[in-house]
Amino acid sequence: MSDEKFVLAIDEGTTSTRAIVFNHSGQIVAVGQQEFEQIFPRAGWVEHDPIEIWEAVRDVVGLALTKANINRHQLAAVGITNQRETAVVWDKNTGDPIYNAIVWQDTRTQKICDELAGDEGADRFKHICGLGLASYFSGPKVKWILDNVEGAREKAEAGDLYFGNMDTWVLWNLTGGTEGGVHVTDPTNASRTMLMNVKTLEWDDSMCEVMGIPKSMLPEIKSSSEVYGYGRKNGLLIDTPISGILGDQQAATFGQACFEKGMAKNTYGTGCFMLMNTGEEAIFSENGLLTTVCYKIGDQPTVYALEGSIAVAGSLVQWLRDNLKMFETAPEIEALANTVEDNGGAYFVPAFSGLFAPYWRPDARGALVGLTRYVNRGHIARAVLESTAYQTREVLEAMNADSGVPLTELRVDGGMTANEALMQFQADQVNVPVVRPVVAETTALGAAYAAGIAVGFWEGEKDVTANWAEDKRWEPKMDQDERERLFRNWKKAVTKTFDWMDDDVKE
Repeated sequence: MSDEKFVLAIDEGTTSTRAIVFNHSGQIVAVGQQEFEQIFPRAGWVEHDPIEIWEAVRDVVGLALTKANINRHQLAAVGITNQRETAVVWDKNTGDPIYNAIVWQDTRTQKICDELAGDEGADRFKHICGLGLASYFSGPKVKWILDNVEGAREKAEAGDLYFGNMDTWVLWNLTGGTEGGVHVTDPTNASRTMLMNVKTLEWDDSMCEVMGIPKSMLPEIKSSSEVYGYGRKNGLLIDTPISGILGDQQAATFGQACFEKGMAKNTYGTGCFMLMNTGEEAIFSENGLLTTVCYKIGDQPTVYALEGSIAVAGSLVQWLRDNLKMFETAPEIEALANTVEDNGGAYFVPAFSGLFAPYWRPDARGALVGLTRYVNRGHIARAVLESTAYQTREVLEAMNADSGVPLTELRVDGGMTANEALMQFQADQVNVPVVRPVVAETTALGAAYAAGIAVGFWEGEKDVTANWAEDKRWEPKMDQDERERLFRNWKKAVTKTFDWMDDDVKE
């Protein structure tokens, strides 16, 4: 058996669970992946089965280790990254969830958010948690479960229930579950609940009280890089240190080596998420962005970020594939889009869950506008791809305004970066170079780095920077007048989605 050591990252995403084995150079050795069911009980409701996800974690770990032809003895550490605001509540005595996990895209808690906002508005608690009131975040989801699941509040008050984002659920099960499982999260995930004070990194009594959530439910907040516990329940990882947790977008920022203040990355996945490192200062946005913890490595100072969250990006491509049957596989959209020279005047605003940054309009719903008889399938495919680039430009402009430092390049990662047409159009719209790294799986890589740094497998950020390498760069090519014309029409299209949901329209 080789003496070479590796790090395993568990990437618990929105549509699939993956386990990826990385070597010391940060290169992918093997991948195990498994999709899980997307549950839509009503319009606007999105759920996952936590048990199915835990079973998927076990399956993909075995698959990745088998493909890499290694076992746990060759793993230096395990890191976890996850879909962040997705909330699960479970009985700590039985290990059974009391309800499905409510996914970050779910909008059922909008009334709760409106009630909590009252006359003070959605930014009522922003000075505490860095977030505006929105159905996006975990806290209102937990409140909904306690208010609507029979017996839940009584169990919570009795101290029998645990809450966590998906990182906490996976870690608790990996480390033993009902047999001594570790109930822990990290600041990147805790900062997405509305329950943590973003400056002190502690659960805030006033936020817990206003949400009606007993603090006994909440996991202990530890750093993003330290040994939390050891594998117990899953024999494939028994006695292996689990030592890194980063929410998926922060993990990608870490994996992209965005360690300097002002550096930014954009991840193209189910949604689209841009983070800009703001250093050790929590900057509170005046332009519709979120203040979030970027990472905290062991005892080192906390690093913060501004984030622009876009709800629908890759999932719009999936929607064309699954709901409209326009093609069989997601990558086929590029060839379809390339059958036409432009969007034919069509714009697709994918406000399926309302609009996130920088608008925060829960009343918005998706719209396909600018249609004429000329528009065909190719134009719609192009409009779908372009919508991601337009939304990214809006977020980037908000970041430039908040930070006062115009971005000079945009580092990109995620599945959609394989789409050449989209990446070129993205560069054209933001008017700065778009750069893709050699290892595009930066979310899993970031979690692996956090775990490996905790056990000395990597020495710290300098090793991450040394491993990062550019794969491809797209330079802006579009004429300035055309760039602005397209964007002006996009902004016009966005206004057509406003005020769709009102008292007369049922979800």
